[in-house]
Amino acid sequence: MGHIQFLNCLPLYWGLARTGTLLDLELTKDTPEKLSEQLVRGDLDIGPVTLVEYLRHADRLVAFPDLAVGCDGPVMSCVIVSQRPLKELDGARVALGSTSRTSVRLAQLLLAEQYGVAPDYYTCPPDLGVMMQEAEAAVLIGDAALRASLHDAPRLGLQVHDLGAMWKEWTGLPFVFAVWAVRKEYLAEQPHMVRQAHRAFLASRDLSLEEVGKVAEQAARWESFDAELLEKYFTTLDFRFGAEQLAGVREFARLTGPSTGFPADVEVELLKPGTPENY
Repeated sequence: MGHIQFLNCLPLYWGLARTGTLLDLELTKDTPEKLSEQLVRGDLDIGPVTLVEYLRHADRLVAFPDLAVGCDGPVMSCVIVSQRPLKELDGARVALGSTSRTSVRLAQLLLAEQYGVAPDYYTCPPDLGVMMQEAEAAVLIGDAALRASLHDAPRLGLQVHDLGAMWKEWTGLPFVFAVWAVRKEYLAEQPHMVRQAHRAFLASRDLSLEEVGKVAEQAARWESFDAELLEKYFTTLDFRFGAEQLAGVREFARLTGPSTGFPADVEVELLKPGTPENY
């Protein structure tokens, strides 16, 4: 099973340790991009997959219902950091962080459709200092985005634009950055194990959000953010994947599918409830 080592996934995994479920799982830790590739390749059975990669390979994957990393408004950790107003970025160099394709595609979509600009994009490691040496703006996600928007950008006088807030203002819909999915072959072989894993993650998420203060306090011990900010972050994120989130996914697919490598009307298949014996 894959494990993204970003703070935004901590509430989904924290409860697993509390319940002892982690003892039954073999976790592979990596970036969203690399875990997505491993799941599609078959090196993982279950795991997080960025929305773009899920939609590209939807015929081979089944998504877990009511489990995702997304937002319904600001997200805090998927941002465009810019030296100038976004409407002035036409032809300007814009650095794209190399750890997630979904946020990058969302940023490109918003800049093109909302601001009418076509920057000169290039991909590089997510280091704001290095990015700003060569670019007028940068797209960052995860912990690097939190550090950049809360610590570095204010110090350097840079503008911060929240991708979740921009999407919500434009479409009125939530946005989903990553889902949890299982390979269809593994689901056919191990339906009981898959549904146990799904149930364990839902229980972990619910426990983490009930005790979000404790999660934030523990995370603050090894992070450069205090517990109060982390609690705000964890409760800003949206870990649901229901009807409204599906509507957001379908709108993103409609707007970007043909240019991103999947059909505009791609079908999202969700794990169906099992019989009692399958749980």
